[in-house]
Amino acid sequence: MFNKDFEAMPEKKMKELQYERLRWSVKHAYENVPFYRQKYDEAGFHPDQMKSLDDMRRVPFLTKQNMRDNYPFGLFAVPLEKIARVHSSSGTTGNATVVGYTKNDIEVFAEVVARSLVSYGATPSDIIQVAYGYGLFTGGLGLHYGAEKLGAMTVPISGGNTERQLMLIRDFGTTMIACTPSYALNIADYIEKKRPDYDIRSTRLRAGILGAEPWTEAMRGEIERRLGISAYDIYGLSELIGPGVSAECTEKSGMHIFEDHFYCEIIDPDSGEILPEGERGEIVYTSLTKEGCPVIRYRSRDITRLYHDSCKCGRTLVKMEKVTGRSDDMLIIRGVNVFPSQIETVLMEIDGTEPHYQIILDRKGALDDIEVKVEVNEKLFSDEIKVMDGLSRRITDRFRSVLGISAKITLVQPLTIPRSEGKAVRVIDNRNI
Repeated sequence: MFNKDFEAMPEKKMKELQYERLRWSVKHAYENVPFYRQKYDEAGFHPDQMKSLDDMRRVPFLTKQNMRDNYPFGLFAVPLEKIARVHSSSGTTGNATVVGYTKNDIEVFAEVVARSLVSYGATPSDIIQVAYGYGLFTGGLGLHYGAEKLGAMTVPISGGNTERQLMLIRDFGTTMIACTPSYALNIADYIEKKRPDYDIRSTRLRAGILGAEPWTEAMRGEIERRLGISAYDIYGLSELIGPGVSAECTEKSGMHIFEDHFYCEIIDPDSGEILPEGERGEIVYTSLTKEGCPVIRYRSRDITRLYHDSCKCGRTLVKMEKVTGRSDDMLIIRGVNVFPSQIETVLMEIDGTEPHYQIILDRKGALDDIEVKVEVNEKLFSDEIKVMDGLSRRITDRFRSVLGISAKITLVQPLTIPRSEGKAVRVIDNRNI
């Protein structure tokens, strides 16, 4: 462990620490951010009313729209001269969500990412190639500072330029690569299609630190098989801090949340009611130590569950399941609720398909239509038409039996679906155009 005092802290003691830090965080937000003060006053809540963790249910939620409405610096709790760095979302669907970090916040950011790296088995002897994008996106700098905090050699290559990525993996002796799972698959595709002479298994690369988008266990297996590495999930969100909110360990049995810095609840996405531990719902986050931009009861829209177990790694932190999707990414097709990750799971169970797909939604009259474009392997695509028809029927039948939906299946040749150096664009929704 990187910080055993906190990572293996007894649950009762952790709850006591969370309560003390929670009282500070809520009071800090109320006293220094006009938005929080107004929202809490309107709800009849005052920080002095916090007598236990159970009182969190009285605290109003924070939403992404609230953050957009306060663009750019309306949620900062310290003067701008104390802000050492800002990060933000892309702002593609409205104002960006902007988060400010003090020097201490950046130190916390580096700390939780370093803990994550150690949970994957990293040591100061590792060479970590950071292939997340740098800039306002939190991924690149987040992994960079965490790797440096650990004391590992850090390769700040950023995303893209796959040929150069492969060159540095070989020449620098890279042992771990940090990127999105989609880009890890892109690397595998590039090697197979353009660099069949490149033997990635002869390099020192042994692990992938993969986050920034939901990915399934089936995709993990595909990445590990094709790149010859162990693939680990890292979770975060730009509105809270970035990567390092939670991380898998080498057991790959759930993601440990760093509870000394983040307090989490699971709520019913519709009613907002807190659900018991173990039930699946929307995860809500509260920062416990953030100075620059405290985040109190932020509705992430990510669907998961929380649970405790006796992890063999020795960490006592609460775990969250891999995120299956977002409540606002859920597709409603003719009354049936479906997540893109469920579609991915079905596709990857069928022989002949590649792990690249795209979902296209349209509306004809009052009915929704769904088309799923699926890449198939090169050999199969060159086979006779009846073989392709048989594969299409198998996928259609699995969609009906497993997901309860009918979809048009379009099989396309390898490398047809656009690749991304960051998050993959899985869904194209034309219904509201």
